[in-house]
Amino acid sequence: MKTNLIALLSGIIFGIGLSLSQMINPNKVLNFLDITGHFDPSLIFVMVGALSVALVSFKWIRKRAVPLFGESFQWSKKTVIDKPLIFGGVIFGVGWGLSGYCPGPVVAGLGLFSMESVIMIAAICAGFFAYNALFESNK
Repeated sequence: MKTNLIALLSGIIFGIGLSLSQMINPNKVLNFLDITGHFDPSLIFVMVGALSVALVSFKWIRKRAVPLFGESFQWSKKTVIDKPLIFGGVIFGVGWGLSGYCPGPVVAGLGLFSMESVIMIAAICAGFFAYNALFESNK
């Protein structure tokens, strides 16, 4: 119960941060990505702030044997940059660039009852199912 409460609180803080920084506004994100048109560099400050906090936090977290609110860390064991990772990143980037939505802000947009967010979540889920049908069935 305590872990779920911490996760809920963390999600709320994350959602507030996304909202305050306008990361849930697709027009703001598209203008950030449009370096040849109406470029809006303000989201760089959001990213630098987030990376700064993450850098300091991860240095401290990696020294711990166990997390503060969990049984164990779940670090990725994958250390190789391979074709599926690159291809997936490209697809993710194209989807983000075409829609202006990243998955985190889309979830935050659900709290605003945004129909665009509902459609995007449905499309993300369709992508999960398509990947599993096309690639996971062969394993």
